[in-house]
Amino acid sequence: MTSRHDAVVVGSGPNGLAAAIELTRRGLRVHVIEGDDQVGGGMRTAELTEPGFLHDVCSTAHPFAELSPFLQRLPLAEYGLEMVSSPAAVAHPFDDAAPALLEHSVEQTATSLGADAEPYRRLMNPLVDNARLYIPAALAPLPRLPRHPVALARFGLVALRSGKALAGRFRTERGKGLIAGIAAHTVVPLNRPFVGGVTATLAVAGHLVGWPIAAGGSMSLTNALVGYLTSLGGSIETGRWIRSLDELPDADAVLLDVTPNQFVEMAGAGLGAKSRRRYETWEYGPATFKVDIAASDPIPWRDGELRRATTVHLGGTYREIAAAEWQTWKGTMPDAPFVLLTQPTLVDPTRAPEGKHTVWAYCHVPSGWDGDASEAILHQIQRFAPGFRDTILAMHTTSPAEFERYNPNNVSGAIGGGALTVGQTVRRPRFTPHPYATDIPNVYLCSAATPPGAGTHGMCGYHAAQTALKLTFGKS
Repeated sequence: MTSRHDAVVVGSGPNGLAAAIELTRRGLRVHVIEGDDQVGGGMRTAELTEPGFLHDVCSTAHPFAELSPFLQRLPLAEYGLEMVSSPAAVAHPFDDAAPALLEHSVEQTATSLGADAEPYRRLMNPLVDNARLYIPAALAPLPRLPRHPVALARFGLVALRSGKALAGRFRTERGKGLIAGIAAHTVVPLNRPFVGGVTATLAVAGHLVGWPIAAGGSMSLTNALVGYLTSLGGSIETGRWIRSLDELPDADAVLLDVTPNQFVEMAGAGLGAKSRRRYETWEYGPATFKVDIAASDPIPWRDGELRRATTVHLGGTYREIAAAEWQTWKGTMPDAPFVLLTQPTLVDPTRAPEGKHTVWAYCHVPSGWDGDASEAILHQIQRFAPGFRDTILAMHTTSPAEFERYNPNNVSGAIGGGALTVGQTVRRPRFTPHPYATDIPNVYLCSAATPPGAGTHGMCGYHAAQTALKLTFGKS
């Protein structure tokens, strides 16, 4: 008897859609099931504050989308996607010094860092020059043999290092602070190993492609992926939560854009005790508290150079940021958290009524934290932009609990699919030649809990699809 579908994908985030597209491109009949009434997962856009103000519900800057070997092969521009970038990728202000900016040019960035110019060149030039050689391997499962081992090895020497070690290469607070702000995206203490991999890749992305946003909101990227998938013959169903694998329609393969927590629940008795324990020990790390703001004017930065970047890191010196991230990791809410902010309407005025602006900002908070961090976030913005509060027309907050209600993958408010610890970097979610395959035959994971981890790159879904094609369908 022929299955109604060759494959069913549960979840329509970037990885679920990437998996569905790859399978459909290879000639399979694929059906995507999304629990929410709207597709997209972490790539949705909504009027969270006032009519006409478009806010990205979760992710907004997408440097990995422009580096992704898979997404870059897709004709997404034909389905309405336009990526826009600011003159500088990232800005990082200080209380008593000029801001540090990650420019598109390595040389321009280095020159602006003064005494840290040469250390920056030595760190970044080799990485940027060889990026196109090692990035495909860096965005693949660890056991896979690289096509360019020397380039990957050079990247690996940086990737294995901690954020503290990378910042230690610099002499000035501006150089150290710029590295700290990028390293804090890992949501682990900056003195932990493997922080260097994400830090270096994000910095390289800034030089190669910037940290672009999708014109009209992150939903534009979702819509383009959906448009391409359906043009290939794939189908999508929304508003249907899958609580158990038994609820799925007949299919030869099932790909789950869910984290280990949801997989254990969905698998039920079909998962053995040993396997269950392996998935139940998955760590999710600190959570996120976010504010979205409708503003009457651009952010009144003390230093106007900050308007050259859509992404701004607010936290001050390396010491301040490292302390805040350590406190959060240990379960204590810092008084002055590191804040990651974007000001998308500087380059995409379609997101707000004429002359108005949107602001997107979040900080890291302890896992499951039930407090209100909005004042701490506003204080950090006001610290570098006196008078900012006077521009606020409306504000919407999203707590850790609300992040999890919005998307069950955000366990206790953690939005990265799993903590970037040493063990989980290696085994994500288990150390095997086929990390996407589960202990249930023909059932695969394709979420950010699998290699290469968090980011809008779709590579988790792509590699999971490749595994399913090989193990279930016998296609190389």
